Amino acid sequence: MTVSGTASTLGDYKRLEWTAYFLNIAKAVALRSTCPRLQVGAVITLENKIVTTGYNGAPSGEPHCTEVGCIIVDGHCKRTFHAEENALAHLGLHGYPLKMYVTHEPCVICREMAKMYLIHDIIWENPYGDHDDEN
Repeated sequence: MTVSGTASTLGDYKRLEWTAYFLNIAKAVALRSTCPRLQVGAVITLENKIVTTGYNGAPSGEPHCTEVGCIIVDGHCKRTFHAEENALAHLGLHGYPLKMYVTHEPCVICREMAKMYLIHDIIWENPYGDHDDEN
């Protein structure tokens, strides 16, 4: 699902709709990424409240792509965890009507992981190419 930002208007005042709001926050979260190849951010919400966020980067304690370079296999960086994986790893809730907002379309593995955590809706802004592969 690709979504563009929308706003409600009251005179000259413009207020972002929820989807645009959370996608903008996902963009800010992506700025924490340590992979120069692609910066991705994810936000998981419950009833329009942020539950957790995540960005793509190396596992805690491991060297970052920005320090030692990427490990590219089949066009994908293998040094980093995906933003969705990091957000799900920090998730402490199960069984609630959660939504995930992501800067880029999740891969097949991240979509399946989201299902395991009962994420019922995934919204992204940018398509991410062909999903024939696993990452």
